[in-house]
Amino acid sequence: MTEAWLIEISKGIGRLFLNPIVYWTILLILLAGYRRIKRERLDFGTKVYDIFSEWKNTWGISLFSGLALSIITIGAGIVFSYESIVLLAIVTIVLSIALRFTMLSPSYTIGFTFILLLFLPFLLGNQTVIAMELTSEINFTGLAVVAGLLIIVESILIGRVKRNETYPSIALSDRGIWVGQHRIKKLSLIPFFVLVPNGLITPFVPWWPSIAIGEASYSLVLIPFLIGFDYLAKGHEPMQATGKIAKFNGLLGTGVVLIAVGSIFIPFLSIVAIVLAIIGKEYLNYKYRVGDRLRRPFMQPKEKGLKVVGIIQGTPAARLEVFPGETIAKVNGKKVVTEAEFYKALQGSGAFFKLDVLDDNQEVRFVQGALYEGDHHELGLLFPAAPHHEKHNKKTESKITG
Repeated sequence: MTEAWLIEISKGIGRLFLNPIVYWTILLILLAGYRRIKRERLDFGTKVYDIFSEWKNTWGISLFSGLALSIITIGAGIVFSYESIVLLAIVTIVLSIALRFTMLSPSYTIGFTFILLLFLPFLLGNQTVIAMELTSEINFTGLAVVAGLLIIVESILIGRVKRNETYPSIALSDRGIWVGQHRIKKLSLIPFFVLVPNGLITPFVPWWPSIAIGEASYSLVLIPFLIGFDYLAKGHEPMQATGKIAKFNGLLGTGVVLIAVGSIFIPFLSIVAIVLAIIGKEYLNYKYRVGDRLRRPFMQPKEKGLKVVGIIQGTPAARLEVFPGETIAKVNGKKVVTEAEFYKALQGSGAFFKLDVLDDNQEVRFVQGALYEGDHHELGLLFPAAPHHEKHNKKTESKITG
């Protein structure tokens, strides 16, 4: 038996590279990173994060979550058909073609796959091009359970986003003032094993597999499941937003899992679980968007100093742990309210500088350091001001008119 499991595990890992999601993820990261950097250059005149930033610091959670999911799916004996796995890959690619990470929530990818599998028999009933066997064995209960578990994983990923891992940009407020905003945005690949019919693995206890299709023997497939999210934080402080979203998303995932487990005994509950996953996610996103829009912009110009919108990676500001959302009140003992005042005070300091930083509780923290050769001449701090391309256009116009 051990030999059979080892063979199937090896084959399952090999099948990972037959799944188009692996290659689509790499392309998606490159395209999304390129588009983000283009926006950063328009807003700030420079790149803030590198092109692979969207999936950095997600691998630890991905691998741990994949291991936990593998133990649950194999231990419980949740069996899926190859057709379900292929359709899930197709749905995932279609939903992410527009580079919208929001649509890569398990609520949508598994939810829409579930609905398609549910209605395909009716759609294909009056034609002969596609064989009906494609939809003859579908594990709806298993899909619903895995959807709930992956929504919980999504919540963990959202909650683990760090303060210096959100993406700044500039926007006009309702009052016509340039303010900062952040995108809470990540993409993660969760690899986990699932059972599929026909292989070398045979039942080792009477009740296993418990949520099955087919009989006799099973094989393993390592599925690369793609999870993404993208939330705009304009009225919220980004970490406040991640905490709020992660909490309610986690409650949604828990509810979906509980109802899906109930579908083992009452099959209809699998549909209820998927409907809850989709509608619950839509409601969560709607409530967050409305709540954020109704708040005053969190990163708007302040009378007490300069609000920090973002930190360019690899600069003195990043080394000194100045965070977005904090306020620079003084530079070398001089009060600053505008960018011009900040840069003037900084240039007069020589190689050393000292900042008075107001944290989230408006308490002063003193930050000091030295500028080394090759360091960013502006420390790498980004402030709420007109976008770089707007300033450039105005300079060009003034030269022409002058």
